[in-house]
Amino acid sequence: MLRVVNTYDILTLTLIGCLLLVTLSKVLFTKRFVDFSKLLFSSRYINHYAKEQRFVDVFEALLFLNFSLNIGLLLYIILNYYNTIQQIDLFKYSLFIALFLIIKVLFEKVIATLLNIDTLIDTYVFQKLTYRNFSGLLLIPINTLLIYSVLPNPTILLVVITILFIILTIGVIQFIKTNLNLFKKNLFYFILYLCTLEIAPYAVIYQFITYY
Repeated sequence: MLRVVNTYDILTLTLIGCLLLVTLSKVLFTKRFVDFSKLLFSSRYINHYAKEQRFVDVFEALLFLNFSLNIGLLLYIILNYYNTIQQIDLFKYSLFIALFLIIKVLFEKVIATLLNIDTLIDTYVFQKLTYRNFSGLLLIPINTLLIYSVLPNPTILLVVITILFIILTIGVIQFIKTNLNLFKKNLFYFILYLCTLEIAPYAVIYQFITYY
């Protein structure tokens, strides 16, 4: 009787690619990466680099690509647990998430301009992106364990999703805390923003994942 051998070629190459992206970001931006790695314990990174925002930022782009690939891996792990799918599908999920988030940021900036809250939203978007990219770093060892060591189950997957949610929530709380006065002045517009651009769009992701 032939033994069934599981191959992880595409998953392994993807993880190696993620490690290369993180390594490249560390080599090219050593000091910035050190500050970034302390994000959960220090506000230095946010306070310093929020003032130096650029439309195209190589450091953020490298970490965003890592995040997108790791989210694609995590979605593959979750969906493959319930129904066997092809490993190559993880790139479809990664591409969709990346395009969705990029389009969402562009739309957010347009809305911010229309509502005349550019400063508030620019800071908020930067902080969201920063904490999102940080979660991408944590996903590398988590995905590695789920692929090669720990057998996924609903409880473990729920714990992983909860960890990611907590990290992103910390980012929002820190934003409100550090920009409290600005937040109070634009409370109505910010709540309107949250309802239209932070809740409804994720229903689109859910529909995409469940449909495909």
